[in-house]
Amino acid sequence: MISSLKHAGIDSLNQQYTTLDVYKRVEQLYQDFDAKDIMITSAFAATSAFLLKVFSDINKDQVIYFIDTGYHFKETLIYKEYLTKLYDLNVVSIQAEPIEYNFSKDNQLWEKNPNRCCYINKVKPLDHIKKDYKIWVSGLMKWQSDHRNSLQIFEEKETLLKFYPLLDIDYSERDQFIKDHHLPFHPLKSKGYSSIGCFHCTVPGEDRHGRWNNSPKTECGLHL
Repeated sequence: MISSLKHAGIDSLNQQYTTLDVYKRVEQLYQDFDAKDIMITSAFAATSAFLLKVFSDINKDQVIYFIDTGYHFKETLIYKEYLTKLYDLNVVSIQAEPIEYNFSKDNQLWEKNPNRCCYINKVKPLDHIKKDYKIWVSGLMKWQSDHRNSLQIFEEKETLLKFYPLLDIDYSERDQFIKDHHLPFHPLKSKGYSSIGCFHCTVPGEDRHGRWNNSPKTECGLHL
């Protein structure tokens, strides 16, 4: 069983996993790594059902971490509860310390300093638990942004190995998978929201163009 990068370089992992479809990639992940070392995060955003459906089919015991920023659309929270019940997901919510969240709220950091707002409410809460894992799974796809287009299926991120099983799935393949498997879209997608984050910083728009409409940001910082 592969337990660290010294036993298998990123290049060889990428070569192996690139030839596999999404389900085979996830199945292979559990063969190559211990389940206890795998961390999954989901924003329960526009089409999170794709990744969640795959992991639900393969390992229902897998913990799914949801970063509760305190600023999610009510539709996102409804979608989260719906998918959790639909796929019998093991969801654990994490959030900022109350004093830090209140600081971001009282000072309206999403307007004055959106990078700090994201750090307090997204990056820092996840930093507290990342140390317990070796693999971080996320549903990023290349077509979503220029930065994401530069990624590979496996990437090094500080002390973690990041795994993007959906990375090379294009826009039409994603939507076709969702239709073929009768997966529910986020309720805001029908209202023109292609990418959905916190309600202060998200407006309708194609791809990720509706995110951080009040700043030049394109990423919250989790995946940089």
